[in-house]
Amino acid sequence: MFFLLSKLLIFLIQPLNIVIVITGLSFLLKSKIWKKRLRVAALVLLLFFTNEFIINELYLLWEEKPMPFTEISQPYDVAILLAGVTHTKQKPRDRVHFGRGADRVIHTIYLYKLGLVKKVLISGGSGRISSDGPREADIIKKAFVLYGVPDEDIVLETKSRNTYENAKFSNEIIGRQFPGMRYLVVSSAFHLPRAEACFVKAGLEVDTFSTDLYSHEREFTPDVIIIPSTGALLKWNILIKELVGMIMYKVVGYI
Repeated sequence: MFFLLSKLLIFLIQPLNIVIVITGLSFLLKSKIWKKRLRVAALVLLLFFTNEFIINELYLLWEEKPMPFTEISQPYDVAILLAGVTHTKQKPRDRVHFGRGADRVIHTIYLYKLGLVKKVLISGGSGRISSDGPREADIIKKAFVLYGVPDEDIVLETKSRNTYENAKFSNEIIGRQFPGMRYLVVSSAFHLPRAEACFVKAGLEVDTFSTDLYSHEREFTPDVIIIPSTGALLKWNILIKELVGMIMYKVVGYI
């Protein structure tokens, strides 16, 4: 039920959906004053949500900053890679179809190849509303093997459907196979605050390694400050999803 409710809430409060609803109401109301007010409000909101400078400032505050490889002075025993980066429905099934978050996988392979992590635990089951379908950890493993990571250094967690379950089920595996070691959670920068909170709640002390940043260095050029950007809308969708996730996880006691 929680899984369904969180998905529904995220859909309802997406910026573009809000603008569409307000615009639609302006056509339904009879009052000319309210028609005008709602249309102006819709335009203002659209300009706000498509402003690249505003959303970038929020991401600069929210995202965890990336760590240079040279700052890792001692290798970690286990890198816990959080899935959510592949298109599991895409065919043909003889390859891995990565989405935007492919850096999670590539950078974890970097960590392993540089000797900065000894084992990789890939955490990710089916993220669909239905639990049916391929498990993402199984799919991602194919990429690791292709890039030369030995099978014996890869551990899979295939039951989780969300970040809370990533932490819960990964902690169970670590307790059995890798107790009392050093752990590094690898995920997208926007996702790490929630992920780290889940692992702490699960009782596992971890460090984090951020990838896949949506923020960039502050710029004051016209294309960033003035010109509307459809990419900014996408960034709002991601950030709102994380904010809703943090709030709901706090409410139900996941963090």
